[in-house]
Amino acid sequence: MSGSSIGGRLVLTSFGESHGRCVGAVLDGCPAGLRLSERDIQPMLDLRRPGQSAVTTQRKEADCVEVLSGTFRGRTTGAPIAMLVWNKDADPSSYDRMERLLRPGHADHTALVKYGGHADHRGGGRFSGRLTATHVMGGAIARKLLDVALGVKTVSYTAQIGGVEIGGEPTPRALASIYRNDVRCPDAGAARRMRELVLSARRAGDSLGGIVRSVTTGVPAGLGEPLFSSVESELARAMFSIPSVKGVEFGSGFAGAAGSGSQNNDVYEVRRSRIVTRTNNAGGILGGISNGMPITMNVAFKPVSSIGMDQPTVNARTRRPAVLRVRGRHDPCVVPRAPPVVDALVSLVLADLALVGGFVGPVL
Repeated sequence: MSGSSIGGRLVLTSFGESHGRCVGAVLDGCPAGLRLSERDIQPMLDLRRPGQSAVTTQRKEADCVEVLSGTFRGRTTGAPIAMLVWNKDADPSSYDRMERLLRPGHADHTALVKYGGHADHRGGGRFSGRLTATHVMGGAIARKLLDVALGVKTVSYTAQIGGVEIGGEPTPRALASIYRNDVRCPDAGAARRMRELVLSARRAGDSLGGIVRSVTTGVPAGLGEPLFSSVESELARAMFSIPSVKGVEFGSGFAGAAGSGSQNNDVYEVRRSRIVTRTNNAGGILGGISNGMPITMNVAFKPVSSIGMDQPTVNARTRRPAVLRVRGRHDPCVVPRAPPVVDALVSLVLADLALVGGFVGPVL
């Protein structure tokens, strides 16, 4: 099964399945000399961890990371960093009962066609959101590397769930409070309405989608390569590794398509001897290269496919019609757990591009 690695100079390889013994990651290419311990990785895993509130899955996983290699005397050595977390609350019984019933919205049919029935179907196997824990392990290291080497900081938050959106751009103070509510939203009023909406969907056996917004500051101008290794293309590729992601936009995105050039162009000016733009409709990227403005991105998540309602389907073995009601423990909405995953992947991509572009060397 190929496609389990991402990156050019900083390469993350993911392994494990949702209901296997563990999930883990190997990060290769991290510069030597970065002060690192499990305490630098665990907080991001804790933010992503399941079972923390009524708006997430009730699967309980401690997700305590173990770093197996790549550090010595509290610093990275330049060797591959291997990490894992054990799956301690896996319950595959509900999946065994519906192994050949194709779940609408899931990868059951495509995995069956591609791997001939040999892929682990339990909990989605390699296609499960459980694998985003591996993104976060590697991303936590990349996040620290960017902060230490370049002063780059990323914050991601819930901007929309269902039809409820935040009002306007959040203040720095509001952004600092996103983890004080269980939907990870900087707008307190919108957060309450989002929570009520998710709980209502859960009671009805249904699910919801939404949008996570990411803002990255401190990115130096000149990061990224033209065309196929542009900042946008690398970030978009990374975002689509998250199950349920169906759309990515930068800056004014699709809304900008409805305007004119005079409205959408970012006019230049000089502030404190730096060339900047008055607006940021480009989302901090021009020609695939960072321009020094904040990199802004919206990531759209579809509603969770596992719902507690009867749905028509087919039995893949008999080819006969069937009715399916998905059992097991599932998020009614994945958006509240997604911000640290988006943060992690943004950090991985930007750290990789910083290494490729020579902004960060092999030794800190």
